[in-house]
Amino acid sequence: IERALDIIQAVNGEKIDIFNLPLDDQKTFELLGNAETTGVFQLESSGMKRYIKELKPTSLDDVAVMVALYRPGPMQFIDSFIKRKNGREEIVYPHEMTKPALEVTYGIPVYQEQVMQISKDMAGFTGGEADKLRKAMGKKIAKLMAEMKEKFIKGSMKNGVSQKEAEKVFSMLEDFAAYGFNKSHAVCYAMIAYQTAYLKAHHPECFMAALLTSDLDDTDRIGIEIEECNKMGIQVLPPDVNESFVDFGVVKDTGNIRFGLAAIKGIGETPARIITRERKKNGPFKSLEDFIDRMIKTDVEGVGERSVLNKKILESLAKSGALDNLVERNQILEGLDIILKRIQESTKQKKSAQIGLFGEVLSADIELGKLELPEADESTQAQRLVWEKEHLGIYLSAHPLREIGPLLKVAVPTQIASLDLSMEGRRVKIGGILSEIKKINTRSGQPMAFAKIEDLSGKTEILVFPRTLSDTAELWV
Repeated sequence: IERALDIIQAVNGEKIDIFNLPLDDQKTFELLGNAETTGVFQLESSGMKRYIKELKPTSLDDVAVMVALYRPGPMQFIDSFIKRKNGREEIVYPHEMTKPALEVTYGIPVYQEQVMQISKDMAGFTGGEADKLRKAMGKKIAKLMAEMKEKFIKGSMKNGVSQKEAEKVFSMLEDFAAYGFNKSHAVCYAMIAYQTAYLKAHHPECFMAALLTSDLDDTDRIGIEIEECNKMGIQVLPPDVNESFVDFGVVKDTGNIRFGLAAIKGIGETPARIITRERKKNGPFKSLEDFIDRMIKTDVEGVGERSVLNKKILESLAKSGALDNLVERNQILEGLDIILKRIQESTKQKKSAQIGLFGEVLSADIELGKLELPEADESTQAQRLVWEKEHLGIYLSAHPLREIGPLLKVAVPTQIASLDLSMEGRRVKIGGILSEIKKINTRSGQPMAFAKIEDLSGKTEILVFPRTLSDTAELWV
């Protein structure tokens, strides 16, 4: 959230007070009701998306209830809650005196605080006694429960409730205690869910840039989030030394997102900061020659008197596409030795520059000459995709499956991103590209394999057990 706010201020000049948002924002509730909740706190699992779409929340209370109910146990009440909220099921209360406590959740007990309120409204409990009841139920303290039950029934009867009705309500509260949730806790979660949904609804590109940065080291998440950007009409562009920041950033005027330099494997934060700082200070890089020479001349704190550029960094910048607007990738790779020699020679000259009495450089102008790179064939799309996968962790400019994506969806209706625990025990068919396979031996010495398969929505691991591997060996070669 904090990162998103910083990006919004930098890109749009707008300062948002995240703690004083309007809690009835139509755009935010539309986003929630359409289940466009990838990146929205607590609401992004496929199960939660399904329920939130059916619910069509209209208040923070609705979101808090979903947070509290979406757990083993209370999950059984979600369908009923949704039907009651949307007028498809009658709202009934265990007793008329429970209505003040249960009205906000359409007659379904959800929160521990509701137990406390019912005990006060119906049985005349004090605040301390109500909390004692909550504790007894939550911790299942049998002796205390028996004591509180007697007190609850007596208190209810004093308020005109029959013994039978009082026992029925207490029994309901006992059953509920097994899954009761703190309302205070649920509302805190719901508030953060609302804040993230608000930012996504009103500043989608800034929110997604912040989200991608927060998952910088998780290529699985980045793949899911880039696919979400595509759905939202936001393009995530490859890194570029003239447009990228250290983290994922928003390109002004276009609303697109640039891959962060620090997210390129083999670069790291310090080189990314130095490249960005030099560009901000002295303007865009005009050519590869200009980039190399300025990176040699720049003051590099934290790396001593050596250039920030080395073979690994240059290779990573070239293969990831960060230098595409300056020169073709293969030309850099073919000319790496020439570039490195230039860096070494100029670094030596820089070291031997005479320093005056007051620290001034007396011979700062280093004659570098023209950088002559060998001719090279233009890299193919297949090559570029392999390099992107290697250095960005994902296919970005294209995807081996994109052309056959529509056909794959027809042949295989289940997308990898939609797999969840609710499918346990069911046979599902998925399709995609095999991106990784690792063969191991079991304790008994039989070969088996771990494989990764990915489609346009995400990736998953497959266990190939010995018998299956034996029967289908040729498929895995």
